Amino acid sequence: MGTYILRRLLLIIPTLLGIMLINFLIVQAAPGGPVEQMLFKIKHHQIEATARFGGADQSETVSFSFNDQYRGAQGVDPALIKELEIMYGFDKPAHERFFKMLTDYLRLDFGHSFYRDQAVIDLVIEKMPVSISLGLWTTLLVYFISIPLGIAKATRDGSRFDVWTSAIVIVGYAIPGFLLAVLLIVLFSGGSFFTLFPLRGLVSDNWAELDLMGKILDYFWHLTLPILSMVIGGFATLTMLTKNSFLDEINKQYVITARAKGLSEKRILYGHIFRNAMLIVIAGFPSAFIGILFTSSLLIEVIFSLDGLGLLGFEATVNRDYPIMFGTLFIFSLLGLVLNLISDLIYVLIDPRIDFESRQV
Repeated sequence: MGTYILRRLLLIIPTLLGIMLINFLIVQAAPGGPVEQMLFKIKHHQIEATARFGGADQSETVSFSFNDQYRGAQGVDPALIKELEIMYGFDKPAHERFFKMLTDYLRLDFGHSFYRDQAVIDLVIEKMPVSISLGLWTTLLVYFISIPLGIAKATRDGSRFDVWTSAIVIVGYAIPGFLLAVLLIVLFSGGSFFTLFPLRGLVSDNWAELDLMGKILDYFWHLTLPILSMVIGGFATLTMLTKNSFLDEINKQYVITARAKGLSEKRILYGHIFRNAMLIVIAGFPSAFIGILFTSSLLIEVIFSLDGLGLLGFEATVNRDYPIMFGTLFIFSLLGLVLNLISDLIYVLIDPRIDFESRQV
C-alpha cells in the first residue's frame, strides 16, 4: 500500500502542472486582461472628468497614440501602458510568467490580489469559513438523508413508498438550487409572505455580543435557507445510488445463504449487506464534499450575500484578478487530488479485500 500511495503522490505533480498550464493558456488567450481592464477605467474616468469640467479637449491631457496589443489602448500614453504592464507583470513573456508563478507557489507564495491589495492566501483563509459551512453541513445532511432513504427504498422496492419517494426525489433534483433559493427568499425572508429568516450574511451584526448558545442558534439561523437550497437538489443521485447498491447486494448468494441459516432480515441487512453496499457511497464522501464546496455554492453565495470562496472566485474572474484565479485554482486542485487519494484509502479501510498495490495507477 505504501508503494501505491507514493505513486499517487508523485502523479499529483504532473497532473497539477497540466491543470495549471492548460488554464494559464486559456486565460492568456482570453480578451479583457487586467491591463485592458485598467485602461478602460482610466479612459472612463477621463471622459467623466472632461464632461464635468466644461468639455475640455481630451487631446490636451491625453497623448493620442495607437497600441494594438490591448483593446482600448488607442488614445493612451504608451508610457502609461508600459507602467501598467510592469505593475501587473506583463512586461515579461508568458512562459517566464508561468514558471515564476510555479516557483512562487512552491514557496507557498500566492501573490497579492490586483484589486483588493491583500495577499491571496489571506483572502482564501478569510472566505473559507463561509464555504466550509455550506459545503460541510450540506454534505452531511445529504448523506444523512440519502442513505436511510436509499436503504428504505431498496427494502421496499416496487412499493408505494418507493414510487412516491422516487417522484419526490426526481422533482427535487429537477428544481435548480438557485431557483429554489429565490423561492425560499420570497416565501420566508421578507418577500411577499413571511419574514422568518435573515436575507444575507453568515451571522448577525450583534453576533459578538451573544452568548455561546445564542451564537450557535444565530449561525444556524442564517444557514437554514442556503443549506436547504443546496440539499433538496443534492440528495437525488446519492439516494438512487444507495438504493441500487443495496438491491445489487440483496440478490447475491451470500444473502440467500444467510437467510437459509435463519438470520433475521435486520441482521442480514446491517450485518452483511450494509458493508458491501455502502462501499462506493461512503468512500465517495471526500469527493462529494469537495464538489459541493467548490462548485455548488457559487450562486447560493451570490443570492444570499455570503462572502465565500465561490463569490471570491466569481469576482476574480470578472475582474481578471489573475493572482486570485490561479492561486485558488492551485490550492483547490491540490486539495481535490489529495482527497481523491483519501477516497481510495477509505475503500481499503472499508473493504480490506481491495488491493490497489497490485494495480497500475
